[in-house]
Amino acid sequence: MNTNVPKVAQVGCGYWGKNLVRNFAELDALAAVVDPDPATAAREGEKYGVQALSYEDALAHPDVSGVAIAAPAELHADLALKAFAAGKHVYVEKPIGLTIAEGEKMKAAASEAGRVLMVGHLLQYHPAFIALLGAVRDGVLGDLRYAYSNRLSLGKFRVEENALWSFAPHDVSMLLALFGEEPETVTGKGGAYVTPGIEDECRLDLTFAGGKRAHVFASWLHPFKEHRLVVVGEKAMAVFEDSAQGAEKLRLYKHTIDASGHTPVPTKADAEPILYGTDEPLRSECAHFLDCCATGATPRTDADEALRVLKVLVKASAG
Repeated sequence: MNTNVPKVAQVGCGYWGKNLVRNFAELDALAAVVDPDPATAAREGEKYGVQALSYEDALAHPDVSGVAIAAPAELHADLALKAFAAGKHVYVEKPIGLTIAEGEKMKAAASEAGRVLMVGHLLQYHPAFIALLGAVRDGVLGDLRYAYSNRLSLGKFRVEENALWSFAPHDVSMLLALFGEEPETVTGKGGAYVTPGIEDECRLDLTFAGGKRAHVFASWLHPFKEHRLVVVGEKAMAVFEDSAQGAEKLRLYKHTIDASGHTPVPTKADAEPILYGTDEPLRSECAHFLDCCATGATPRTDADEALRVLKVLVKASAG
């Protein structure tokens, strides 16, 4: 065991939490597992050779530097605040909380404790999105005009949160990073078709300064999987299609438009691949958290970034 790597207790070992367990274990950073189901905790603990503990015992454990929380969003604030009170760093899955007040309280507690608060906006750590963001910031696309993101699939259906809160945080996080600013207006609509009161699909519209726009369509009631982000700039367009493979995942289109005459005339260009790395996004995200714990660096997806995303979700929920 590498004693120089900060050690983490994984809190929640279910559908997504088990992926965090695996990654922290493979990074030699897993100290313990916590889950409300004793059988689940015991199974994961035995699989990776660590203790299955109660949350209170994990917080009291001297070898545990931080906790990674993969629990229902309504529990995020309470679990995080207890961790900060115990002097632990916190990684918490998206969204940071359900209200702005919760998120701000978590941010303040982390600051007061001098501990890291990082939120799991996974696609910020995807090598293809990192390459796309770099291209936008380097001016390859020119000034952005609009972007849209589709996050669609058939299931996994939720009954504790709707498609907006389950799916859209990823897309909102990416869009805010690409535009480099908060939206001036946010509107949202959704429809509940399977479980009363739980929207299966949602549509968000965001407007930014200067007339720039972005749209999100998220649904788990869709005939096929589609994870596609399209970014349109004055000089070029780009597509990040996470459900594609290889060179098809990230493409640049240097289409041109001649607007000198009465009717604008487009000239289409062939797609060009944008090179990107091969690191597993979740592995990179977990490693980034450990590095921030060890060095005190500010996470790429810190409380401020998470609060910007949360504000959009709250405004979209208001209609």
